Amino acid sequence: SGFFISLDGLILTNKHVVEDTAAEYTIITNNGKKLPAKVLARDKLLDIAILKVDGAGYNFVPLGDSDTLKVGQSVIAIGNALGEFQNTVSTGVISGLKRNITAFGAQGGPEDLQSLIQTDAAINPGNSGGPLLDGFGRAIGINTALAQGAQSIGFALPINFAKKDISDIKKFNKIKNAFLGVRYAIITPEIKQKNNLTVNYGALVSKDSKGEAAVYPNGPADKAGIKENDIILEFANKKIDLLNPLAQMISKKNAGDTVVIKILKNGKEINISITLEETPSNI
Repeated sequence: SGFFISLDGLILTNKHVVEDTAAEYTIITNNGKKLPAKVLARDKLLDIAILKVDGAGYNFVPLGDSDTLKVGQSVIAIGNALGEFQNTVSTGVISGLKRNITAFGAQGGPEDLQSLIQTDAAINPGNSGGPLLDGFGRAIGINTALAQGAQSIGFALPINFAKKDISDIKKFNKIKNAFLGVRYAIITPEIKQKNNLTVNYGALVSKDSKGEAAVYPNGPADKAGIKENDIILEFANKKIDLLNPLAQMISKKNAGDTVVIKILKNGKEINISITLEETPSNI
């Protein structure tokens, strides 16, 4: 599924819906009209893609503000359920906020998705990429995943995640993700105990499960002197924890932005100024 977000034919959907880069894509509108579509960009970090069809005057869905959502708020999900039942509408409420999940089913493998909206509005296979609407008909999320083996547990990407991508497309004709250049694990009680840490929050700079380097060579973090086993405590004066993950904070910034981060290095807290770069093409 997908939905128009502008009069001139911009369409928002999930990256996993259009992840085949060799394929040609056609959209089918509500009235059955078929239109060839071009994928303008796929976000490397988020399950978001932006498409474009030629023409103008399309009815589009206005965007809401996902930062103001509250648990219990009524929502409406729209999409092509099971790829068979076009424009299925389901209603429910926001069941939870800032949920972190690992989503399966994409060709590229599992994806770790953070800070999602949980809803009991029915989301089925085929709904991916459709809008999650508030009571005023504004898109406040992009339907993305469901919990297998459960009832009425679906997830949507907050619409504010997509706003920067949309702005980048209009300014640069591509998505320019900001890049810090570290691999890390958000500190949990288990990680604190296992590594004998002195703090219970932050991002522990560490190798990933494949053993890849904790700090990307010659990246912004490397240039600033960040090393493996340093702990990033704050990013732009915001504390890092499970509800406020580092990746989400970075995603709200632009390449070229300079931010101050607080790190714990060799038992001492220090502030470092870092200029973020554009994510390299090979990542």
